[in-house]
Amino acid sequence: MTIRNHSFRQCALLLVTVASLGAAEPPVIPVGLDAYQRWDHWADQRIGVRAYLRSTYDRAGGNERADASHFLYQLDDDRNVTLDVEGGGVLYFARYNHWHGSPWHYEVDGTDHLVQETSTADPKHPAPESVFLPAALFPNPLTWTWAQTHGADLMWVPIPFERSFRMMYGRTCYGTGYYIYQQFAGSAPLSQPLRGWDGATPPAADVLDLLKRSGPELLPPPGSIAAENAELETRHGQVALAAHAAAVVTEYTGGARLLRALQFSAPIADAIDFGKLRLRVTWDGAAQPSIDAPVALFFGAGTLHRHDNREYLVKAFPMQICYTGGQVQLACVFPMPFAQSARIELVNVSDRALTNLAWTTRTMPLTGPIEQTGYFHATYRDHPEPVPGEDLVLLDTAATESGGDWSGHFVGNSWIFSHDGNLGTLEGDPRFFFDDSQTPQGQGTGTEEWGGGGDYWGGLNMTLPFAGHPCGVRQVVDAKSREDLIESAYRFLLADLMPFGKRAVIRLEHGGENQSTEHYETVTYWYGRNHATLQLTDTLKIGDTGSESAHGYTSPAASPSYAIESRYEWGPDTIKDRVIYPAHTDTGRKTAGTSEFTVKLDPANLGALLRRKLDYQFPNQRAEVFVARVTAGRIGEFKPAGIWFLAGSNTCIFSTPADELGAPWHELRVSNRRFRDDEFLIPRSLTEGCSEIRVRVRFTPVETPLFPGHPLPELAWSEIRYDAYSILAPR
Repeated sequence: MTIRNHSFRQCALLLVTVASLGAAEPPVIPVGLDAYQRWDHWADQRIGVRAYLRSTYDRAGGNERADASHFLYQLDDDRNVTLDVEGGGVLYFARYNHWHGSPWHYEVDGTDHLVQETSTADPKHPAPESVFLPAALFPNPLTWTWAQTHGADLMWVPIPFERSFRMMYGRTCYGTGYYIYQQFAGSAPLSQPLRGWDGATPPAADVLDLLKRSGPELLPPPGSIAAENAELETRHGQVALAAHAAAVVTEYTGGARLLRALQFSAPIADAIDFGKLRLRVTWDGAAQPSIDAPVALFFGAGTLHRHDNREYLVKAFPMQICYTGGQVQLACVFPMPFAQSARIELVNVSDRALTNLAWTTRTMPLTGPIEQTGYFHATYRDHPEPVPGEDLVLLDTAATESGGDWSGHFVGNSWIFSHDGNLGTLEGDPRFFFDDSQTPQGQGTGTEEWGGGGDYWGGLNMTLPFAGHPCGVRQVVDAKSREDLIESAYRFLLADLMPFGKRAVIRLEHGGENQSTEHYETVTYWYGRNHATLQLTDTLKIGDTGSESAHGYTSPAASPSYAIESRYEWGPDTIKDRVIYPAHTDTGRKTAGTSEFTVKLDPANLGALLRRKLDYQFPNQRAEVFVARVTAGRIGEFKPAGIWFLAGSNTCIFSTPADELGAPWHELRVSNRRFRDDEFLIPRSLTEGCSEIRVRVRFTPVETPLFPGHPLPELAWSEIRYDAYSILAPR
């Protein structure tokens, strides 16, 4: 893929160019390797992008085989499908437990590419210094294997596709994994055209060099010509804090700027107490700070205590915690824009005074429109007593700061998962919900997987650019102090960030079935502005004659409406005989033909998103979508909008032979969760200026059995509800 190198001044000029297009034009979306190269645009709104995290999770809501080896379907013994996507997009991340599942098939636009790990040849005797293969296409630091991560193979090489992408495992023994990909509205302003991965071109060397750096190393040194050209201004000073006192570190007023670096240092003797201070940052005079978190956890670690002599507790791309010269040095380089003012404070919550705390900030002018960016947030939550059966809520933007609608993107977590050295709580799955969806757009396989590890990291520590387990001893008996028992992890999202248009709910299961009693503390990192860029403008309820009539719904081959009693895919239904997620009843139809309906939009739209509630018992639901403009009641010409495809069903294949080279199983797992929400993006070119559009959905069956020789079930397009959302420009 083409790499675009942008200096600070070039980036500033690009912002000016975008601004000149007018307030209605959204920011350019960095695509592929551009998403790393243009990391300084981390704060820019992502309009017309949806991100998804799919995985091998237990569809029944439990923790079967630690959420491993649940396959959508099997094409052959060496083609076990875990991910199947149609339409254009980019796979930005894949995670596997060790080498399990390798060789992996990356099928891009119908062309199969074999991706392996060096342990594949003899998995019963894994290679101690394993790498991804072909090594030139999957170099470090875009990939890491279990040899460095202590449990996982991680892949951050962007894999773009124009029409389709499918991931298949060659083997099924303990085949666990999760994957993050993005898809784009057809008219979204991408930094470069989508071109399918060719399986031959290595990632550019300058991107690899970029990712080998971290924290302050990513910025020009103070006093350098590059810093002067970028108009980087540096402030520094010292602050002292009495017990239970607060102090203003520094304030900015008088114009739009971008905070490029926030750094602190303290004597190592004071490190533990320094890490317990609260960092508070308030943008543009808001009533509440957008950053309000313990210092250590904000910078990526559960404590500033280290149980060994590592130089770096955290050496992540945007964060550093480094011990040198008798000091603990902390740095954050997340870009943080503000329009008029910024106030940075430290709060001492302890009985001990702290002195000799040094700080440095670096800022530059913000030349683009502030409304096209999001404020940086670090939302802290304390979970001393998790509720049995209920996910921990790490973030709900509807109840954060001023509440209401927020648009932005989720960019990571730092979290303590035990204060007692308990690694067993790590079976809990992350679940992320965006913009009213009742089905998580992100569903993972476990907490240490989210932190870039596997098998609890073997209790060992590691720090990578975007994931890590910086704190905690291997076993409780190894602890020499209470601080040694604090176990924490971090995960940062850059290329694989997850946008939202009105609400983000970030949840984490505690323990394999929400039964852990460990004390969690969490920080969620996100960019956001307090307004929506995704607005619900219409709802069609199938089976409701009034709603169907009002939307001109027609579906000649559809079944009569029928009632469905079921659930969405959340956690366990019951805990100790207590019902957590009761079933509910809804009505819908199924069709093997064509449906049409009219929905309202905001005429100022930049495209639209359709969300469908469906009955997921029908597998591999696929349809061609066409859209016609409606003007003064007259329906225009129908034009193709793309393929709407949802792989799999509530029945999956469970295959986990005991032997590493064992033949795949064909065990069926049928979940009682038939309700699901699914999304489809409609290009701006088909909707702009329209207050109404007519949608035609033509079912195109996919005749793929669960495994070769298995009879095909009934194939149909299911419709329970359609929600129409207008994609709007930042304001």
